Amino acid sequence: MRSPIDQFLEQYFFRHPVNATFTGMRLHDHELPDWTREAREDEIDEFEALTIALDDAFPATDDMALLARDGEALDAALARANMDVRQLEFESRFFHDKNPALWTGEAIFGIASLMLRPPTPIEDGVASIAMRLHEVPRFLGDMQETLSEPIPPAWVERAVREARAGATLLRQGLPLWLDAYRVDEASTLWVLEAAETAATAFDLADDWLAQVPRQDDAPLSIGTEAYDILLRRGHFCEDDAETLLRRALDELPEAQARFEALAADEAGSTDVLAEQLAEDHPTVDGYLAACTNRWQACRAFADEHDLVEWGDWPLRYVPIPVWAREVAPQLYFLFYRSPAPYEPPIVHDYLVTPVDDTLPAAEQTRRLRQWNHSAITLNHVVHHGALGHHVQNWHAVNRSTSRIGTVAAVDGASRIGMFLGGSMAEGWACYATELADELGFLTFLERASEQQSRVRMLARAIVDIQLHTGAMTFDDAVDFYVGEVGMPMAAATAEAVKNSMFPGTAVMYWLGTQGILALREQLMARARAGFSLRGFHDALLRRGSIPVPLAAKLLLAEAL
Repeated sequence: MRSPIDQFLEQYFFRHPVNATFTGMRLHDHELPDWTREAREDEIDEFEALTIALDDAFPATDDMALLARDGEALDAALARANMDVRQLEFESRFFHDKNPALWTGEAIFGIASLMLRPPTPIEDGVASIAMRLHEVPRFLGDMQETLSEPIPPAWVERAVREARAGATLLRQGLPLWLDAYRVDEASTLWVLEAAETAATAFDLADDWLAQVPRQDDAPLSIGTEAYDILLRRGHFCEDDAETLLRRALDELPEAQARFEALAADEAGSTDVLAEQLAEDHPTVDGYLAACTNRWQACRAFADEHDLVEWGDWPLRYVPIPVWAREVAPQLYFLFYRSPAPYEPPIVHDYLVTPVDDTLPAAEQTRRLRQWNHSAITLNHVVHHGALGHHVQNWHAVNRSTSRIGTVAAVDGASRIGMFLGGSMAEGWACYATELADELGFLTFLERASEQQSRVRMLARAIVDIQLHTGAMTFDDAVDFYVGEVGMPMAAATAEAVKNSMFPGTAVMYWLGTQGILALREQLMARARAGFSLRGFHDALLRRGSIPVPLAAKLLLAEAL
């Protein structure tokens, strides 16, 4: 007989077939989701039945010692929380009924997920791509029938950009992909015929979106009540939005002052520091080697300091595939995507912006300035490809005591699979960069850049809270990023768009990082001379991608 956790996961993958593909669960590779209101009402009924099954087998409890030792009871608590968040999203009408970019992103990555991670044999991937392509017109047609709430102009603009990128991917990128995998002529013709039908559906969606009235006053706030539910059920955070906001506002000035002091010491000013960071970049020929060498140095550093069980999960830095290069800048096309838990790779590919001699010299320089040594170390090595996400993902797949924690933070079409996985995934990755600073892995330039990242993390938390509790408008958010953080206008606008689309997401970086640091202090105080940094990190990561506040309670209960 299937356990209630099995039933929950089966329902989750059935309702999220694109997420299932990204996890390596191949049963639904041929499908796109049904996001009509009728389907979502059916899903709420499914939640009720699943909750009854979970409650019968694992009654809800606040006994952290029990949850710490019983992985299925813990998963039952996580499953209930996940369903609560999903139901809130449905009932708020803030997501599927209002945001066209959710739909365009899902349609595109329904196909791109199979191109990025085709199954073996390749013929299975080709068949799944063809079947999903046939689903695209239905899915984008459902979008037009479902969207009813006032749509913010920035969301329409993002959806338009993605719809055009989707058509380009299918007409230009997919043929290159088929050629690269040497797909036979008959299958190629079958897929390309389906691709043209799907590309036309993207064209029609683009035309439809162009006619959607831009409502400048469309509300961007999910509301304080809903936001607090996201904090409580999604992040297991006991503080409300107002309390978190006060803390973040109190911490921001000190973080800003430290960054300005570091910038002054190193470069004389923040503007000069920015130029020095950009100018400190690898050569064209040394670009990929710079990434690899820093990754190897980070692993050696972790071993030297006995920081964590790293695991045997090699990673290589490779250019973004040719088939994706035209559209990647317009999409949620991540350099690092979490490896598929159910199909873990022998070697994981980290996709980097291509820089080679085929580009004009000015474009080579522009890209290298973006991929400077500091960005490589902090973002592409420590945070994502090495000590941060990659190590945390290895533990989630290979050591997690929670089945839900194994899949929760897998990257999907527009965001991670389960909201509740975010504070651990992002909190650990940000903590990893702080740890690299604390223990001396970073150069002085990198230390200054890392401090700037801390300022931005706090600013994002502040904007997230104020935007979604109605205390800040979209324009206020952009102005805050420009004035308080020094972001360029384009970057500030893009950040505000992301914040507006996904309430409770930007705050999880700070919430998770501070939660890990606070937990470390508590456990150090208890263990004193017996405290082991390696032991703490391994015990934390063994919980998988679950909310940091919940993981903290579990570890503290174990330590009693």
